[in-house]
Amino acid sequence: MLSLSSLENHLAARLRRGLASRRIVFVGLLALCSAYIQGPLTKIFDFPGALAEMDHFGLHPAPLFAVGVIVFELLMSALILTGFYRWAAAGALAAFTLAATFLAFRFWELPPGMERAMATNGFFEHIGLAGAFLLVACYDLLERASAGKAGQ
Repeated sequence: MLSLSSLENHLAARLRRGLASRRIVFVGLLALCSAYIQGPLTKIFDFPGALAEMDHFGLHPAPLFAVGVIVFELLMSALILTGFYRWAAAGALAAFTLAATFLAFRFWELPPGMERAMATNGFFEHIGLAGAFLLVACYDLLERASAGKAGQ
């Protein structure tokens, strides 16, 4: 009979090859970056809406912030997906997400009710997203250290 520890090791060994494949990792990273690809594309195709969003959050001059967010999110996503300075891009998106979360989901300022509950959920979902980007940065740095790649 297998102990729980040996069962875990057995399952991990059987799944490691499939789940750690380059394709699966890429699909996971693409899913993680999907909001940072979709968001800028939406802003590009509806630039007046992007300006309204910047105004709503008090970011002025709105055109500068809108273009900056578009370029930043697309560039960081591209770096993560290509693996070029993945650790730095993931850390940057973690910090960006954390800052945007405190700007956009100020649930503590809302009265009790559905709107507050939704803002609370959005807040903690985005905290989790920032945490996922931190993990990507950490794992990329660990992988580079084990592979002997100091740069990039």
